[in-house]
Amino acid sequence: MTASGKTSRRGVSVRIFLADGTPDGLRIVEKSNWTGRAVMCSRAQYPNLRGRDEFARPGVYVLLSPASTLQGGQAIYIGQADVARERLDTHLRNREFWTHLVAFSSKDENLNKAHVQYLEARLIELATKAKRVTVENGNAPRLPNLSEADRADAEAFLDDMLVIYPLLGISAFEAVDGSASAPGPRLYLKGKECEASGADTPEGFIVFKGSRARRETVPSIPGYFRTFRDRLEEEKVLSADKGGLILTLDYSFDSPSTAATVFMGRNANGRVEWKDEAGRTPKELQEASLPPSAAQESEK
Repeated sequence: MTASGKTSRRGVSVRIFLADGTPDGLRIVEKSNWTGRAVMCSRAQYPNLRGRDEFARPGVYVLLSPASTLQGGQAIYIGQADVARERLDTHLRNREFWTHLVAFSSKDENLNKAHVQYLEARLIELATKAKRVTVENGNAPRLPNLSEADRADAEAFLDDMLVIYPLLGISAFEAVDGSASAPGPRLYLKGKECEASGADTPEGFIVFKGSRARRETVPSIPGYFRTFRDRLEEEKVLSADKGGLILTLDYSFDSPSTAATVFMGRNANGRVEWKDEAGRTPKELQEASLPPSAAQESEK
């Protein structure tokens, strides 16, 4: 996904180097024909890694909380600094929510302070618009006044960053586009004060804009679902009207059951609650797509 919102169709080569040989350790990410470099590490690892060259340069970074949708969603903080290490040291002392960081810098030092200020502002803009995470930044900074050439360079660098973020499990900057990412059948959910449509996709279960959710929840609904619904209302993903709650944009949930529970206001098994136009559930559709088992073949 590029900063302009268009999906890149060209093939690219991305190298993820596991610096200590473990998948949870320091990751260094580089892309073919690109001067940028990303580093990802945990909060616990950062004090031992802060001396690396990448943290001594101008950089833009993202601090991440655990990606738990049911605990109220992932939270991120987006920042920049002329010397990334100095700002990250401050966040280590003063910000408690984050467990991992991803920092981008340039190997040839072509990124300057104005460039990283621009990238910070654009990332905050994209994350705020996408509404997939809670953005911990208190204010949205204005874009710095760059020349036309510098702005083009910064946008090109941003496009490459947006290719890499999803490879590191970060989808905060990609607005959900149900029409582009829903190759499967349209599914429907109906219940008390609830009428929704969605589709199962590779990036999650997408519920489409305009779907209606029940206004109240039953007392037995787990507290984390109540918290999740409250956050969706606070961020205007769900908007109240006289008939209930309306979904204001295409939104990706981590499973059909999460989506069904949020929209029906009660515990729900999404694999049987959602149905296509013929009344088939996701469970039935998935099982029908499998080849016959040996036992089924023997019964013929």
